[in-house]
Amino acid sequence: MATTNKPIVVTVTGAAGQIGYSLLFRIANGDVFGPKQPVILKMLEITPAMPALEGTAMELEDCAFPLLHDMILTDDAKVGFDGANWAFLVGAFPRKAGMERADLIGKNGPIFVGQGKAINEVAADDFRGLVVGNPANTNALILASNAPDVPKDRFAAMTRLDYNRARNQLAKKVGVNVSEVKRVIIWGNHSSTMVPDIYHARIGRKKAINAVGKRWYKKEFIPTVARRGGAIIKARGASSAASAANAAINAVHDWALGTPKGDWVALAVYSDGSHYGIPEGVMYSVPVVHPGDGTWQIVEGLDINDEIAEKMRITGEELLRERAVVEDLLHG
Repeated sequence: MATTNKPIVVTVTGAAGQIGYSLLFRIANGDVFGPKQPVILKMLEITPAMPALEGTAMELEDCAFPLLHDMILTDDAKVGFDGANWAFLVGAFPRKAGMERADLIGKNGPIFVGQGKAINEVAADDFRGLVVGNPANTNALILASNAPDVPKDRFAAMTRLDYNRARNQLAKKVGVNVSEVKRVIIWGNHSSTMVPDIYHARIGRKKAINAVGKRWYKKEFIPTVARRGGAIIKARGASSAASAANAAINAVHDWALGTPKGDWVALAVYSDGSHYGIPEGVMYSVPVVHPGDGTWQIVEGLDINDEIAEKMRITGEELLRERAVVEDLLHG
């Protein structure tokens, strides 16, 4: 989108949490929408977290960011999304020990029903929202389904962290700067079934698969990318925060301002069933390019080998199962 001197309204849910804390200062600094775009931050939290959010707001004030024109702190979704142009939907019930994925989906579903209805009622006409809170794909589907007046292509779920992890693993393996790694793909769900596909990727002038070898790709790379979140929890005793916030910043920056020429990025978007055999009616990660006007376009015409196609089918089936769990929440 073209930047103007008029402030845009950016909503962050779960703003007092670790990801929110890592996110807010960078939005206010211009890292997302550029160095000339003023912002009004609307920070939405649950009532018990409001005191912590007030402390974060004090810190934001103390940074004296020139682009930060105003802040609104609230525990009311309608206030939080009123006039919002963009939203980072971070707040979600965390997965706890012993919880199955279906339990987590059930806990988070009602949160995104309420937020979707609020967005439908009070957000700006050009609203766009990135869901970060897990299970992100299905939370995004619930959100979009409960905002029926907002086009579904205005909602997405974040798989940029998986994409960033994949690019860095390839760069480390070959011993190059991560900027040399392009055209990595993340297909499907942000879960252990995700499909990190490097058959179209390049490392410098080389095909990535030739540079790293199929054995390493299958035995080392795929498990590392798919299980990286769990490894971080084991190492630091908490889930990814700064890296998740950074990925959200990357995703929305490109969505708003455009992807680098000749490259694409990963984003989970609503499937109409017309691309690569992906099921209709789920949020599925695909390679996209962003023209720079707040839209996305799926990269067309890629050859998919049988190995990747089978993995894509499996992750698609998982998304259909998740959708079935929340079917009663998808009709507003």
